[in-house]
Amino acid sequence: MDKVNLAQKLGLFSEPWSPQIVGELNGQHVKLVKLRGEFVWHHHEHEDELFLVLTGRLTLHLRDGSVDLGPGEFAIVPRGVEHKPEARPEAEVLLLEPASTLNTGNLRNERTVAEPDRI
Repeated sequence: MDKVNLAQKLGLFSEPWSPQIVGELNGQHVKLVKLRGEFVWHHHEHEDELFLVLTGRLTLHLRDGSVDLGPGEFAIVPRGVEHKPEARPEAEVLLLEPASTLNTGNLRNERTVAEPDRI
């Protein structure tokens, strides 16, 4: 069994919107991602998605409002709920989601990371 130092792992990459796998359990990926600016509206048809803010602030825009998160706070976006993450200026976030989850959900575009790196 290995321990994971989140700060050390976050120091290994700088590109925003590029999730990195740092662990796996029960078919779930534990990912770290740096968010900067706005992402795209999307949803995940079959997967719930947990966003845990480590540093910075994150707004999860929803079609009927928004959820603001700071360090130490998390929210779970249920499957099928359209959302658009936004971090101003930047947030470092831990994601917990099924291994099958594509970062852009139902969309494929230049921000799609089909196979995240493992660090």
